[in-house]
Amino acid sequence: MAEASSSKLARFTGALLSRYVKWVFSSSTVTRLPKNQIEQLTELSPVIFAFWHGQFLLTAPASPENLSVKVMVARHNDAEMISEMLKHFNMALLRGAGAGYRRKDRGGARILREAIKALKEGYTISLTADIPPGPARRSGKGIVTLAKLSGRPIVPTAIASSRYWPFKTWNRFMLNLPYSRVAVLIGDPVWVDKNAGAEELEEARRNVEDQLNRLTRQSYEEIGVDPQAVALNQPGLSLWLYQKLSRLSRPGIGFLLNRRLKKGKEDKARYTEKMGLHGTPRPDGDLCWIHAASVGETLAVLPILESLTERYPHWNFLLTTGTRTSAKLALDRLPSGAIHQFAPIDHPEYVDRFLEYWQPKQALFVESEIWPNTILALEKRKVPIVLLNARMSPKTYRWWKRFPGISRPLFSAFDLILAQNIFDLTKYLKLGARNIDNVGNLKIDSPPPPVDESKLIPLQESMRGRTIFLAASTHAGEEEEMVAQHKILVREFPDLLTIIVPRHPERGKEVGHLVSSAGLKFAQRSSGQLPSAEDNVYLADTLGELGLFYKISDIAFIGGSLIPHGGQNPVEPIRLNCPIMTGPNWHNFRAIYSKLIAADACIETDRPSLTDDLRRLLADSEERVA
Repeated sequence: MAEASSSKLARFTGALLSRYVKWVFSSSTVTRLPKNQIEQLTELSPVIFAFWHGQFLLTAPASPENLSVKVMVARHNDAEMISEMLKHFNMALLRGAGAGYRRKDRGGARILREAIKALKEGYTISLTADIPPGPARRSGKGIVTLAKLSGRPIVPTAIASSRYWPFKTWNRFMLNLPYSRVAVLIGDPVWVDKNAGAEELEEARRNVEDQLNRLTRQSYEEIGVDPQAVALNQPGLSLWLYQKLSRLSRPGIGFLLNRRLKKGKEDKARYTEKMGLHGTPRPDGDLCWIHAASVGETLAVLPILESLTERYPHWNFLLTTGTRTSAKLALDRLPSGAIHQFAPIDHPEYVDRFLEYWQPKQALFVESEIWPNTILALEKRKVPIVLLNARMSPKTYRWWKRFPGISRPLFSAFDLILAQNIFDLTKYLKLGARNIDNVGNLKIDSPPPPVDESKLIPLQESMRGRTIFLAASTHAGEEEEMVAQHKILVREFPDLLTIIVPRHPERGKEVGHLVSSAGLKFAQRSSGQLPSAEDNVYLADTLGELGLFYKISDIAFIGGSLIPHGGQNPVEPIRLNCPIMTGPNWHNFRAIYSKLIAADACIETDRPSLTDDLRRLLADSEERVA
């Protein structure tokens, strides 16, 4: 009974909507471009009409009356009303649609077969190129597959009205209003060869997408509407506020930089680079800007940078980072000819000053560096932007999702996003990314951390005969636990040496005070010391030497995981055959840790279990090897 009632409502609403659409079209002044488009379509027929989901309302009355048209309509509640509306335009229906990035398939394979059959029978097929739930205005692969299998061309189509009411939906649906100026534009037909491979299909998909976006802009320009006013990803109020408030924050930025200088967190000789001032002359020629926030991102991108300098010797490469430790690492390992600078703070004045001086022709950002003023300034200058090794934590995703007025303009500004895994890919798509692919994690492909043999030998000599437990990349709140574990386990393993490598070496003094307060003796690497037989802890508060300690340790605990930080990269110790443990908070590296734990290649522990897990692994060399 409920279904019957719902069906009646759909028929009534559909009939009402069809009358409204006919009124809009008949009361408006319609311009068709090219002017002979009806003749062109008749000659090409049957064709595959492609249009964007948010601008479908006037496609039915705009279709040439002499063409027999079948329309693809999905099977869900909202589509029932659309289906009933289309019946009033004498259009046949093909029910079902692809699942996009949803788990549930809504009949895509079956509807593809029916569409091919209909085209062979002489019907023109009309369908949206973008697939719910998005991303909007990004063509799916289904439409070019249909063109390949049917041998019929895709005709990109855009329809715009001067009067409209936009909705805040995933596709920014436009309710066209009566008494408008209406423009109907068609593009060049896109043919797909029946033997087309993956590259040819992708080229055709991009062609459809590019034409639809161009035609959409041109259709609004034709009727005197600024295309930016109806852009899919217009900056919202929250982004406008961010831009305004960031301009007012200049005194606060100066105060913050001065505080960081006093604490030794900024380089006195170079901190002005963060205000967009240059510290190095810009070389002549094209320049590619690569930005990596900290040590992990820098390590991941350095092999890419080295490869780029070899492949494109006529280009200049600028690497920016945000921290002193990553700057030192970059300067030590930069390929010949590459330049390092500190990245400008995301203040409009500093960003403009930086871009005006360096004039990048390409910008590459690593992992999760999304700075609004910087991204928008690059987009304004028409600099192509790529996000490499893109990842996003669940917490960050939930934050971005709350502010679509910020997230959609920013993520849609990237020309290409290369995600670490399908989980991250899906998040970026839902936030407005246009061109994205899942290529895996760069850190898995990066070489193992360097091991300096001249440093390794004296280190091994000083620790000979001892059981070595490494706490790597630790954060505040974790060193206390490592010290407590040492005091418990040293009773059973009297030769135990615990090496603590704080994630941020500048915390060495703080960690040293913690160790001595616990009554333990320690040697400090930043002071040039090696551990003696009397030392309980070796505090390795230096940069770029983690490979040494992975190489010599019996077991390593990877920090950032006992606290809700999200973990640190486990690939480096694995590359050096070091058995590893992690706490429960490893969500920043979910794809890697999930596979390691499932394969028993990593022990997941927590504070209550840490002592027992460590005791077992320190005592059992066979389990460590396994």
